[in-house]
Amino acid sequence: MTDPSGMNGSLSKTISILIVDDHPFFRDGLQKAVELEDDLHVVGQCATGEDALRRAAELQPDVMLLDINLPDINGLQVTRQLKNDHSDISIIMLTAYHDSEQVLHAMRAGASAYCPKDITQPQLVAVIREAAGGLYVVGDQQMDRAGLLNWISASIDALGYTADVDESYVPLSPREMEILQFVTHGLSNKEIAARLRISQQTVKNHMTSILKKLNVQDRTQAAVTALRHGWVRLQDISRHS
Repeated sequence: MTDPSGMNGSLSKTISILIVDDHPFFRDGLQKAVELEDDLHVVGQCATGEDALRRAAELQPDVMLLDINLPDINGLQVTRQLKNDHSDISIIMLTAYHDSEQVLHAMRAGASAYCPKDITQPQLVAVIREAAGGLYVVGDQQMDRAGLLNWISASIDALGYTADVDESYVPLSPREMEILQFVTHGLSNKEIAARLRISQQTVKNHMTSILKKLNVQDRTQAAVTALRHGWVRLQDISRHS
């Protein structure tokens, strides 16, 4: 994946982008808008969720601009699967509809940002760069991983949702707790495997067990659960930075 860290330096690095929307005119408009910038390059376009999953695996873009409403599987489902399979891809959700509950669902699914389709070109470019740099954006808020998890937790409380996990949860093993801490810090399966000197398949197997035990659907929900229950502290996360 492209490292955007040198973006502001004298040798800017290109951010690769995949555009997913079922309207060709809108896709073409997005491509023209983002490619006005020297450091942004569109590597592909597609119109369906299934195609998005396939092209993402082939192209491994840094950023995906993803419509939330697609003709087959929706953007939330695409995001959840991509973040489980290709967690280094930053996903920016684009939608014509904006409501607090949908924003929460998108960010819980693993999106890096949630933007209206009438966003201006300078605003979109800024969000793309921020997402490629590992930040999360909702409206005017820019957050790191810990900030996002706190935002999700606060949003769940504000919307009056009940806790996602029954208090009588099945305790995780020491290894699963170790992996969960890395997940909360935002590490991918590949990065966790390297840290723990185990195979990616072993990490994947542990993740499957963690999600089942916590009765959650994805990594982000598992991380939020860990923070809400105090299993992982933000101080601990900071020390792993």
